[in-house]
Amino acid sequence: QGDALLYGIKPVIIAIVLQALVRLGPKALKSPLLWVIGGAALVLYLLGYNELLILFGGAFLFMAIQVLRGFSGTFALVLLGGTAVGKSAISLQADAAVPITLWRIFLVFLKVGALLYGSGYVLLAFLRSDLVVNFGWLTDQQLLDAVAVGQFTPGPVFTTATFVGYMLAGVPGAAVATIGIFLPSFLFVALLARLMPHLRKSPWTAAFLDGINVTALALMA
Repeated sequence: QGDALLYGIKPVIIAIVLQALVRLGPKALKSPLLWVIGGAALVLYLLGYNELLILFGGAFLFMAIQVLRGFSGTFALVLLGGTAVGKSAISLQADAAVPITLWRIFLVFLKVGALLYGSGYVLLAFLRSDLVVNFGWLTDQQLLDAVAVGQFTPGPVFTTATFVGYMLAGVPGAAVATIGIFLPSFLFVALLARLMPHLRKSPWTAAFLDGINVTALALMA
């Protein structure tokens, strides 16, 4: 019965993510150049490049273009490809033999919580990179089940972390995963809440935030 419930929820999760893409798309894709960067980011992710390099590479690229005003869209695409050098260049390369420990679980979710910019749905790309591809702790099916549980329970989709931690190491795993993914948000909000209006006034940081938005949208897709 539980399996049938999850089977029925998964298509709805896809529809919700698509709805989020439709709503956020016009806000993020504000210029032809952002369309190019977003499309390039999507292609690079599907080719297996590291999602963090794509996320920040696209943001720095758009910032540089906006400031210098001299680059063409074609050259922007080339630069973005060059930024994401080497597949998963800063990922921990591991195999299914990596032991599951509470410390490792905490560090994985602390990293995700600290670097997950954009919508919460980008979570799926980050978790798959570490938990499925690098460490082999979960299968794609298990990860999709976790996202479904995180979606239909009350609260943000980040509660997926609690379910994943429980699957990996029971109640202690659920606790450290939850603390790890939410801790950076508390710290960042306290530090940046008063700075964000000033950051938006600067053409450099405003362009960087626009680049982050469009690459995050590509990772959602």
